[in-house]
Amino acid sequence: MAGLLSKERIVARPGFNRWLVPPAALAIHLSIGQAYAFSVFKLPLTKVLGVTDSVTGDWKQTQLAWIFTLAIVFLGLSAAMFGRWLEHAGPRKSGVVSACCWGLGFFISAAGVYLHNIWLIYFGYGVLGGCGLGLGYITPVSTLIKWFPDRRGMATGMAIMGFGGGALIASPLSQLLLNHYKSATSVGVAETFLTLGTLYLIAMLSGAFLFRIPAPDWRPAGWAPPTPTARGLITHRHVHVDDAIKTVPFYLLWAVLFLNVTAGIGILEQASPMIQEMFKGRVRADAAAGFVGLLSLFNMAGRFGWSSLSDRIGRKATYAVFLTLGPILYVTLPYAGRIGSVALFVGAAALILTMYGGGFATIPAYLSDIFGTQYVGAVHGRLLTAWSAAGVAGPVLVNYIREYQIEHGLPAAQAYNVTMYLMACLLVVGFFCNLAVRPVPDRYYMAEEHRGDLGAASVRPARPA
Repeated sequence: MAGLLSKERIVARPGFNRWLVPPAALAIHLSIGQAYAFSVFKLPLTKVLGVTDSVTGDWKQTQLAWIFTLAIVFLGLSAAMFGRWLEHAGPRKSGVVSACCWGLGFFISAAGVYLHNIWLIYFGYGVLGGCGLGLGYITPVSTLIKWFPDRRGMATGMAIMGFGGGALIASPLSQLLLNHYKSATSVGVAETFLTLGTLYLIAMLSGAFLFRIPAPDWRPAGWAPPTPTARGLITHRHVHVDDAIKTVPFYLLWAVLFLNVTAGIGILEQASPMIQEMFKGRVRADAAAGFVGLLSLFNMAGRFGWSSLSDRIGRKATYAVFLTLGPILYVTLPYAGRIGSVALFVGAAALILTMYGGGFATIPAYLSDIFGTQYVGAVHGRLLTAWSAAGVAGPVLVNYIREYQIEHGLPAAQAYNVTMYLMACLLVVGFFCNLAVRPVPDRYYMAEEHRGDLGAASVRPARPA
């Protein structure tokens, strides 16, 4: 089995069709994208004991909220911790480990539901599943960047679009399974977890075994690398991950991702109550649910559209668009509420979500432009800690500022205004962080590297005494 998973075994032979790799990436990202659909289980999980209604001893929403939070936190931590191992072990082994963590996380969570032990769910879905999320997120991205040096943005957009779209499959599928397994003695969550865990384990293992990596110095037929100055921040050299995190560009991009995600996730997490409260009496719960679904579609479309555009205009220019247009759109949201325009509100929010998704899809290509492709998976993993931080900061800012203002007598329809203005300000800060990004100083580039990234020893530059 060890030989079957080895990196050397999956080097593609001459003539291999690189377009066979994106389906493998999508199999993994569509599976782990279920995380965005976890809210489907929140209400049933409050009735595990009562089945039809919550009774004494049933879990509360505040307890259940930690499941998703833990999953996102461990997504970032595991991506940062194991990103370097991914580059050494290869995408097949990493994909198999991710599949086992994600599938086993569902099985342990099912046991937690059956035994009514929430700590098992925290560990299963939150910790172990979160590790599967982190490895599953960076594995396809790192692989596709190496296969598509000519279309890095489009390649990462294809994979990460799957993560955004995973909920569109998982949400109705989960509800279908819940309805199927529900009975007079069970809400159906444990059985649904077992079924989903099995399906995702099979899909992710299939994707992992389809992965191939290009041979050393492989290039697409007829393609020549652009000169480093042709489109700005594009290097042909490589920076070791341990050196990348010592550079100013890394922390500027960390800040850019953190600020962009903080603003976007605040909207995504509170979308349904926000539109209902800002347009009270005009937008009902069913329409608000449709609004959330619409945002998911734009989130997914933005991941592919913006990242593909970045291949033409450059990554820095793409983020400049996000961070210029974004503040205008955030200011537009309270204005739309003030004039009572639901259409303007929906349109502005939808565009915001395209840039939220586009930011995720564009950042791996941005990193490969600046730090090279050899350790991009590891560097990307370290940078995803910004997602973990934003996953806490965004909802906290929206919810606590709203609660504070309502407690002090402000109508609910106006309680989001200050938050939207704050988000606009955060994006302005992000604009200047992006503007300050410059090429990595020469001293950080590796003196020698094995171009094929097959785990051979690399010579790193000596530091001056």
